[in-house]
Amino acid sequence: MLQLAVILPTFNERKNIATMVERIDAALQGLSWEAIFVDDNSPDGTADEARRIAREDPRIRVIERIGRRGLASAAIEGMCASAAPVVAVMDADGQHDPALLPQMYEAVTSPDYDVAYASRFAEGASTEAWGRPDRVKASGMANSIARKVTGVDLTDPMSGYFMMRGETLRADAHRLSGVGFKILLDILATVDAPLRIKELPLNFAARTEGESKLDRTVVFEFLVGLYDKWLGRIIPTRFALFGTVGAMGVIVQMGALWLVLHMLLGERFVYGHWSTNMTFNVANTIAAVIAMSFNFVLNNELTYSDKRLRGFLPLLRGWMKFAMTCSLGLLTNVGSAAALKSMGFHDFVAVIIGIVLGSVWNFALSSKFVWGKY
Repeated sequence: MLQLAVILPTFNERKNIATMVERIDAALQGLSWEAIFVDDNSPDGTADEARRIAREDPRIRVIERIGRRGLASAAIEGMCASAAPVVAVMDADGQHDPALLPQMYEAVTSPDYDVAYASRFAEGASTEAWGRPDRVKASGMANSIARKVTGVDLTDPMSGYFMMRGETLRADAHRLSGVGFKILLDILATVDAPLRIKELPLNFAARTEGESKLDRTVVFEFLVGLYDKWLGRIIPTRFALFGTVGAMGVIVQMGALWLVLHMLLGERFVYGHWSTNMTFNVANTIAAVIAMSFNFVLNNELTYSDKRLRGFLPLLRGWMKFAMTCSLGLLTNVGSAAALKSMGFHDFVAVIIGIVLGSVWNFALSSKFVWGKY
């Protein structure tokens, strides 16, 4: 009878799969288990490698997700896909030691605990082998924020290595965020009844092969998860991010407009002689293109991080699509600002109104045709 499911979200982990299966098998002798690799359509063939092993070992399963990415959502999907009474989540990159799985299982199946997790910062734990003090610092910062905001008093609430009963997870799976959030913290912040938690020290290792699922946006994505948890149902998270980037674009456009007008008009602008309509229109068009490019870069890195475009040619094509889909918004932006300027509005007031009028169009089409699907 199946006792435990180990969920391993993956992206570009092909070289790690066989080794991780061997380590899990060695750790879980005497238990009936399955391992579910939830792969976000890795270009390196991770899912195919897991399928190859699964043809010889029926305990191995694969979920290949097309058109979506995200560590937390992959973990949720994998846990809900198993009939095992106990589910665990861990990385496939070798940083999480499978030798802790039996201790976690013993704790969760006892009457004393609901969740067991491995902490990088508990007494007896170590991150020296990780060799990334910058990541340690970022994780520590995120943990500090997590404790203050959620009230979860753990040494490592951002841990990605934990185990719990499947029924506990499924009871609240529909309420989980699954957006840029470490899934354990999401669970602890969502479940109404307090969970009894067993903490185990983890010697966090350096990854062996593959691509890290945590990049330089880790703290940002954590904050996004907090937002989605409490305000995402009022203002959709993606739209809020797009709007935030747009607001930053306003600052960029204002600065670019001032700079271009200064370059075109020189001392006359510095001493308060405002632009003619023609000069203003040229300067505002240049500033709008600069702001649009800025918005594309930031949206690609942050707003659509789960669909991020990589490489020179994909980025160039994405920028061209973004420019095309935003062209009407740009025309609305510049045209309405020009009209308002001719009506006597102040330069910067005209620009802000133009930006607001073009923003909805930009969000709708760029979401669909730049980072989405036709």
